[in-house]
Amino acid sequence: MNTVTAVRNRILQLCEEQGITINGLATISGLPPSSIKNILYGKSLNPKIVTIKMICDGLNITLREFFSTSEFDGLEQEIK
Repeated sequence: MNTVTAVRNRILQLCEEQGITINGLATISGLPPSSIKNILYGKSLNPKIVTIKMICDGLNITLREFFSTSEFDGLEQEIK
């Protein structure tokens, strides 16, 4: 699994856990829905950490909580 897929999966997981739609996440995060959809649909291959931080702020979690999963722990090295 690559980092982009892990970020996408984590956003979807958190939305499901909190009962939030993608548009709802955009609203509470102060982001345009297109920004989140671009991450989820693979158009954004390098989401900025500031964007992820805004998503975390909307979900009321820390960056540490966002990235503290076995998916991120098990990522393969991106540089080969």
